[in-house]
Amino acid sequence: MSGIELKPSFPAGLPSAASEPPSTQAVIKALSLEPHIEGGYFVETDRDPLLIPSPFPQTPASSLVPQRPGFDPAYRNASTSIFYYLTPQSPQGNFHRNRGRTVHTLHRGRGVYVLIHADEPDLPGGGKRIETFTVGPDVTNGEKLQWIVEGGKFKASFLLPDNPSSGEKTSGGLLISETVVPGFEFCDHDFLNTEEFRKLVSPEKTEELAWLVRKA
Repeated sequence: MSGIELKPSFPAGLPSAASEPPSTQAVIKALSLEPHIEGGYFVETDRDPLLIPSPFPQTPASSLVPQRPGFDPAYRNASTSIFYYLTPQSPQGNFHRNRGRTVHTLHRGRGVYVLIHADEPDLPGGGKRIETFTVGPDVTNGEKLQWIVEGGKFKASFLLPDNPSSGEKTSGGLLISETVVPGFEFCDHDFLNTEEFRKLVSPEKTEELAWLVRKA
């Protein structure tokens, strides 16, 4: 893991556009964003009409939300894209994974991503490899404008202040695009629960990362 400090800069709460500052509300309204079950806000912007045979074994449908009308689990759209927005009132996306790979592109803001490589062998000292990195505009200091998360890895994210050198914890939000290949379906998605989290993460990292695990 890197030396990134893994603690929230903004207190997490339930997404509520009405509690956001006017500038954030304007972005939510302009992009027609809705609260996301992972945290933050989102809207689907594209679903490729090309259908391909599903590369995934069929599993029981997720109980998180109803499946799309007419969805055939034997097929997937070639890709889907969304806008995803973390805000000071909804500043984190909790650990989850997709079976498809996800390409992320930054539009504005700064944040931290934490990956648990659940699909890799355990490390010699126990637990899975954990990767952290900062996304933002300062590429000369290693911040990322684009990043790819392969399928099978648990991912969490949280918001950082826009200008850390100022000492003020203010942010206009972290706005990105995500493109999932093959296209996103809720039956290809799951959250990391507390029991599985403790199996994947070494004891010394459990307390440091537990706040990014979905509570319900």
